[in-house]
Amino acid sequence: MQKRGIIWTGLLFIIIAILVIPASREVFESLTDSYPYIMGFIKFTILATMGEILSLRIKNRQWKRPTGVVYRALIWGFLGIWITMVFSLFNSGVASLQTSGMLPGDPNGLSLAFQTSLFMNMIFAPTMMGFHRITDTYVDKYARGKRNIKLNGVVRDIDWEGFVTFVLLKTIPFFWIPAHTIVFLMPDVYRIIAAAFLSIALGGILAFAAAK
Repeated sequence: MQKRGIIWTGLLFIIIAILVIPASREVFESLTDSYPYIMGFIKFTILATMGEILSLRIKNRQWKRPTGVVYRALIWGFLGIWITMVFSLFNSGVASLQTSGMLPGDPNGLSLAFQTSLFMNMIFAPTMMGFHRITDTYVDKYARGKRNIKLNGVVRDIDWEGFVTFVLLKTIPFFWIPAHTIVFLMPDVYRIIAAAFLSIALGGILAFAAAK
Protein backbone atom coordinates (compact mmCIF):
# COMPACT_ATOMS: atom_id res chain seq x y z
CA MET A 1 0.00 0.00 0.00
CA GLN A 2 1.25 3.48 -0.87
CA LYS A 3 2.11 5.92 1.90
CA ARG A 4 -1.01 7.98 1.17
CA GLY A 5 -3.12 4.85 1.43
CA ILE A 6 -1.64 4.06 4.84
CA ILE A 7 -2.34 7.60 6.03
CA TRP A 8 -5.94 7.46 4.72
CA THR A 9 -6.62 4.10 6.37
CA GLY A 10 -4.96 5.16 9.62
CA LEU A 11 -7.03 8.35 9.79
CA LEU A 12 -10.22 6.36 9.24
CA PHE A 13 -9.34 3.98 12.08
CA ILE A 14 -8.57 6.94 14.38
CA ILE A 15 -11.98 8.50 13.67
CA ILE A 16 -13.74 5.19 14.27
CA ALA A 17 -11.77 4.69 17.50
CA ILE A 18 -12.84 8.11 18.75
CA LEU A 19 -16.46 7.08 18.30
CA VAL A 20 -16.02 3.62 19.82
CA ILE A 21 -13.90 4.33 22.90
CA PRO A 22 -16.25 5.58 25.67
CA ALA A 23 -13.99 8.36 26.99
CA SER A 24 -13.28 9.91 23.59
CA ARG A 25 -16.89 9.40 22.49
CA GLU A 26 -18.05 11.41 25.49
CA VAL A 27 -15.73 14.27 24.52
CA PHE A 28 -16.97 14.07 20.92
CA GLU A 29 -20.61 14.27 22.05
CA SER A 30 -19.88 17.19 24.37
CA LEU A 31 -18.07 19.17 21.67
CA THR A 32 -20.82 18.46 19.14
CA ASP A 33 -23.48 19.72 21.55
CA SER A 34 -21.50 22.82 22.53
CA TYR A 35 -20.05 23.80 19.13
CA PRO A 36 -22.31 22.30 16.42
CA TYR A 37 -21.15 24.54 13.56
CA ILE A 38 -17.43 24.21 14.29
CA MET A 39 -17.78 20.44 14.61
CA GLY A 40 -19.84 20.32 11.41
CA PHE A 41 -17.03 22.16 9.64
CA ILE A 42 -14.40 19.77 10.98
CA LYS A 43 -16.38 16.60 10.23
CA PHE A 44 -17.05 17.46 6.60
CA THR A 45 -13.61 18.96 6.00
CA ILE A 46 -12.01 15.66 6.98
CA LEU A 47 -14.49 12.96 5.98
CA ALA A 48 -15.82 14.42 2.73
CA THR A 49 -12.26 15.10 1.56
CA MET A 50 -11.42 11.50 2.41
CA GLY A 51 -14.37 10.50 0.23
CA GLU A 52 -12.92 12.42 -2.72
CA ILE A 53 -9.52 10.79 -2.19
CA LEU A 54 -11.13 7.33 -2.09
CA SER A 55 -13.02 8.07 -5.30
CA LEU A 56 -9.76 9.00 -7.06
CA ARG A 57 -8.12 5.85 -5.70
CA ILE A 58 -10.83 3.64 -7.19
CA LYS A 59 -10.84 5.47 -10.53
CA ASN A 60 -7.06 5.67 -11.00
CA ARG A 61 -6.01 2.55 -9.07
CA GLN A 62 -3.55 4.61 -7.08
CA TRP A 63 -3.70 7.08 -4.21
CA LYS A 64 -3.63 10.65 -5.51
CA ARG A 65 -4.21 14.03 -3.97
CA PRO A 66 -7.27 15.79 -5.43
CA THR A 67 -6.61 18.90 -7.48
CA GLY A 68 -6.78 21.94 -5.22
CA VAL A 69 -7.34 19.71 -2.19
CA VAL A 70 -7.05 22.54 0.37
CA TYR A 71 -9.72 24.62 -1.40
CA ARG A 72 -11.95 21.57 -1.76
CA ALA A 73 -11.59 20.75 1.92
CA LEU A 74 -12.50 24.31 2.94
CA ILE A 75 -15.56 24.22 0.68
CA TRP A 76 -16.61 20.93 2.28
CA GLY A 77 -16.18 22.56 5.68
CA PHE A 78 -18.44 25.43 4.66
CA LEU A 79 -21.02 22.92 3.42
CA GLY A 80 -20.71 21.11 6.76
CA ILE A 81 -21.85 24.26 8.55
CA TRP A 82 -24.69 24.69 6.08
CA ILE A 83 -25.76 21.04 6.44
CA THR A 84 -25.67 21.25 10.24
CA MET A 85 -28.16 24.12 10.09
CA VAL A 86 -30.35 22.49 7.45
CA PHE A 87 -30.61 19.17 9.30
CA SER A 88 -32.12 20.92 12.32
CA LEU A 89 -34.26 23.20 10.18
CA PHE A 90 -35.96 20.42 8.21
CA ASN A 91 -36.24 18.01 11.13
CA SER A 92 -37.92 20.61 13.35
CA GLY A 93 -40.08 21.89 10.48
CA VAL A 94 -41.39 18.45 9.53
CA ALA A 95 -42.05 17.63 13.21
CA SER A 96 -44.02 20.88 13.57
CA LEU A 97 -46.11 20.14 10.46
CA GLN A 98 -46.83 16.62 11.69
CA THR A 99 -47.86 17.93 15.11
CA SER A 100 -50.27 20.39 13.52
CA GLY A 101 -51.69 17.74 11.19
CA MET A 102 -50.37 19.38 8.03
CA LEU A 103 -48.26 16.29 7.30
CA PRO A 104 -49.25 12.68 7.99
CA GLY A 105 -47.71 10.56 10.74
CA ASP A 106 -46.42 11.12 14.24
CA PRO A 107 -43.46 13.48 14.86
CA ASN A 108 -41.13 10.67 15.87
CA GLY A 109 -39.54 7.49 14.59
CA LEU A 110 -39.56 6.35 10.96
CA SER A 111 -42.31 8.70 9.79
CA LEU A 112 -40.42 11.79 10.92
CA ALA A 113 -37.06 10.47 9.65
CA PHE A 114 -38.36 9.57 6.19
CA GLN A 115 -40.28 12.80 5.62
CA THR A 116 -37.38 14.91 6.88
CA SER A 117 -35.05 13.14 4.44
CA LEU A 118 -37.59 13.40 1.61
CA PHE A 119 -38.24 17.13 1.91
CA MET A 120 -34.61 18.01 2.63
CA ASN A 121 -33.38 16.13 -0.43
CA MET A 122 -36.12 17.45 -2.68
CA ILE A 123 -35.77 21.09 -1.61
CA PHE A 124 -32.23 21.66 -0.32
CA ALA A 125 -30.05 18.99 -1.96
CA PRO A 126 -30.30 20.23 -5.59
CA THR A 127 -29.20 23.72 -4.55
CA MET A 128 -26.29 22.42 -2.50
CA MET A 129 -25.19 19.96 -5.18
CA GLY A 130 -25.37 22.62 -7.89
CA PHE A 131 -23.34 25.02 -5.76
CA HIS A 132 -20.77 22.30 -5.11
CA ARG A 133 -20.52 21.46 -8.81
CA ILE A 134 -19.79 25.12 -9.54
CA THR A 135 -17.14 25.42 -6.82
CA ASP A 136 -15.46 22.16 -7.93
CA THR A 137 -15.26 23.43 -11.51
CA TYR A 138 -13.86 26.75 -10.31
CA VAL A 139 -11.18 24.98 -8.22
CA ASP A 140 -10.23 22.75 -11.17
CA LYS A 141 -9.73 25.76 -13.42
CA TYR A 142 -7.73 27.66 -10.80
CA ALA A 143 -5.51 24.64 -10.07
CA ARG A 144 -4.72 24.31 -13.78
CA GLY A 145 -3.32 27.84 -13.73
CA LYS A 146 -6.26 29.77 -15.08
CA ARG A 147 -6.88 33.17 -13.57
CA ASN A 148 -9.61 35.78 -14.02
CA ILE A 149 -12.15 32.96 -14.04
CA LYS A 150 -15.67 34.16 -14.81
CA LEU A 151 -18.83 32.56 -13.51
CA ASN A 152 -20.42 32.24 -16.96
CA GLY A 153 -17.40 30.25 -18.15
CA VAL A 154 -17.60 27.96 -15.12
CA VAL A 155 -21.33 27.35 -15.63
CA ARG A 156 -20.80 26.68 -19.33
CA ASP A 157 -18.19 23.97 -18.62
CA ILE A 158 -20.44 21.93 -16.31
CA ASP A 159 -22.24 18.87 -17.66
CA TRP A 160 -25.69 19.94 -16.49
CA GLU A 161 -27.41 17.14 -18.38
CA GLY A 162 -25.40 14.56 -16.44
CA PHE A 163 -26.00 16.52 -13.24
CA VAL A 164 -29.76 16.38 -13.69
CA THR A 165 -30.13 12.87 -15.13
CA PHE A 166 -27.69 11.14 -12.77
CA VAL A 167 -26.96 13.23 -9.68
CA LEU A 168 -30.48 14.56 -9.15
CA LEU A 169 -32.69 11.87 -10.65
CA LYS A 170 -30.70 8.82 -9.52
CA THR A 171 -28.56 9.51 -6.47
CA ILE A 172 -31.23 11.52 -4.64
CA PRO A 173 -34.10 8.97 -4.78
CA PHE A 174 -31.99 5.80 -4.72
CA PHE A 175 -29.18 6.78 -2.35
CA TRP A 176 -29.64 10.02 -0.42
CA ILE A 177 -33.29 9.74 0.62
CA PRO A 178 -32.94 6.17 2.01
CA ALA A 179 -29.51 6.93 3.54
CA HIS A 180 -30.62 10.13 5.23
CA THR A 181 -33.74 8.39 6.54
CA ILE A 182 -31.38 6.13 8.48
CA VAL A 183 -29.35 9.16 9.58
CA PHE A 184 -32.44 10.89 11.00
CA LEU A 185 -33.26 7.79 13.03
CA MET A 186 -29.98 8.35 14.91
CA PRO A 187 -29.53 10.58 17.98
CA ASP A 188 -28.93 14.24 17.04
CA VAL A 189 -25.30 14.18 18.12
CA TYR A 190 -24.36 11.53 15.53
CA ARG A 191 -26.33 12.75 12.52
CA ILE A 192 -23.77 15.12 11.01
CA ILE A 193 -20.85 12.73 11.30
CA ALA A 194 -23.03 9.96 9.84
CA ALA A 195 -23.85 12.25 6.92
CA ALA A 196 -20.16 13.01 6.48
CA PHE A 197 -19.39 9.27 6.44
CA LEU A 198 -22.00 8.89 3.68
CA SER A 199 -19.84 11.10 1.46
CA ILE A 200 -17.13 8.44 1.68
CA ALA A 201 -19.63 5.73 0.74
CA LEU A 202 -21.02 7.74 -2.17
CA GLY A 203 -17.52 8.54 -3.40
CA GLY A 204 -16.82 4.83 -3.62
CA ILE A 205 -20.15 4.07 -5.31
CA LEU A 206 -19.73 6.79 -7.94
CA ALA A 207 -16.14 5.75 -8.64
CA PHE A 208 -17.17 2.12 -9.20
CA ALA A 209 -20.01 3.27 -11.45
CA ALA A 210 -17.64 5.46 -13.48
CA ALA A 211 -15.16 2.61 -13.79
CA LYS A 212 -17.85 0.34 -15.23
